[in-house]
Amino acid sequence: MPRMLYGTAWKGEDTARLVALALRQGFRGLDTACQPKHYDEAGVGAGLAACLGPGLARSAVYLQSKFTQVPGQDPARIPYDPEAPLAAQVKQSFAASLRNLQTDYLDCLVLHSPLPTAQQTLEAWSAIEAIVEAGGARQAGISNCYSLADFQHLYAAARIKPAVLQNRFHADSGFDREIRAFCRQEKVTYQSFWTLTANPRVLGGATIESLAMIHGRTPAQILFRYLTQVRVVPLTGTRSDAHMREDLAIFEFTLSDRECDSIDQALTG
Repeated sequence: MPRMLYGTAWKGEDTARLVALALRQGFRGLDTACQPKHYDEAGVGAGLAACLGPGLARSAVYLQSKFTQVPGQDPARIPYDPEAPLAAQVKQSFAASLRNLQTDYLDCLVLHSPLPTAQQTLEAWSAIEAIVEAGGARQAGISNCYSLADFQHLYAAARIKPAVLQNRFHADSGFDREIRAFCRQEKVTYQSFWTLTANPRVLGGATIESLAMIHGRTPAQILFRYLTQVRVVPLTGTRSDAHMREDLAIFEFTLSDRECDSIDQALTG
């Protein structure tokens, strides 16, 4: 998995162009979902297909998509039979993702959120496990899971353990400190989204601004670099080619342990 992913939500008719631009700029990880309400998954596939060739193999791109339960879908555009059993919905959604993305496997299939009951969550997870066991996906993950107890329950019950947890990264959830500690302990990759949008206070704070001056970088670059150094894989959904280049340039510099600690304190404050 690359250390930063390009997020494709809310790109609409610009999806294919922006995905192709991101790949040409150097991104090697794409996040999408089989959820027409917020994602143009076929556009992601078209953008990817436009870039594949002698210079870029499918195996060089980390591609993850999601199964979204019925309440998270646009009722007029549900990409599977909403009356089918849950396991069949997962299977149909996965098949739609493969068609949309013009691929024969996913690097990760993510459960978009926990279901209303733990039993339903495990039922959906079992369907994802079957897809992984059949070789359709290399890894399984879950998103929008903000309860440490719920995640620990899933982790304990799963035959195929979650390899990915993707959450909003913001103050209202305490920046998922306890969940991230559990992920580090169990070697689960924590992915962050809404990373810049949800954190104007942090980005505009004295700590980040000071470090941006010291390193000659933008506040966004400082926050993204900090996250990669504390083993978080951030998503960026920028539409700007300049910002894409800036996001990928975070690996050109390193924050010291002391600087990382100061950002950690700024998040706590």
